Amino acid sequence: MTASIHPTAIVSNNATLGEDVQVGPYCIVGDDVTLGDGARLVSHVSIDGRTAVGARTTIYPFSSIGHPPQDLKFEGEPSTVSIGDDCVLREYVTINPGTSGGGMETRVGNNCLLMVGVHIAHDCLVGNHVVMANQASLAGHCVVDDYVRFGGICGVHQFVRIGAHAFVGAMSFVENDVIPYGSVLGNRAYLGGLNLVGLKRRKFDRESIHALRAAYRMIFSSEGTLRERIEDAAEIFEGQALVEEVIEFIRKPSERALCMPRNGAPPEQ
Repeated sequence: MTASIHPTAIVSNNATLGEDVQVGPYCIVGDDVTLGDGARLVSHVSIDGRTAVGARTTIYPFSSIGHPPQDLKFEGEPSTVSIGDDCVLREYVTINPGTSGGGMETRVGNNCLLMVGVHIAHDCLVGNHVVMANQASLAGHCVVDDYVRFGGICGVHQFVRIGAHAFVGAMSFVENDVIPYGSVLGNRAYLGGLNLVGLKRRKFDRESIHALRAAYRMIFSSEGTLRERIEDAAEIFEGQALVEEVIEFIRKPSERALCMPRNGAPPEQ
């Protein structure tokens, strides 16, 4: 089946449309846009720039994808946006392409749900199975790993990293890196503990969760320095994959500090 294009839509002859693509009323699709097989633009969607939309991804009305970033340093460089397969972008989602000051790419993975009014700025890298609730926003250069969940009306500072399976509470402002499996909340956001609900939903085994809880208490205790506690945890929990993932995340160089528990003391986990 060839693409279905509503008579009111404007689709460039240079755009690349896969099989079974549906372009609804009043959509605009630019020259360098690629729509994968089964992609659907419901209506009033504007996609421009060097933008690739994956297979079976659905984009709802008034979303704006691939238009120039809100960065005064942008000078029209040939940067890109890529959105993976089986994503849902609800109304008023905005995603901007990368810049020469970043990686020249903004990327959203597979099976993501971006709810009403979500904004993903230039040079952000978003993993798979990420859910962003209404009005959640990422500033430029953020890195969000797989299975992260964002509550509504939260914001993330530029260059922040958010590890896999983390949870960001509604109306939080995150200015520092969030460890994998962590749960943060507040303005400014602090580390409230582990995302135990997410861990159980993703069916991690009991032994791994217990090891992660013990390592969390050790890493964020008040004894010694953070570096010393990290080295102790790496030795004690060697072979525990979830703990090793957290330790690797903390050790990795970053533009931002680490999001810590309030008052330096971890809550009970």
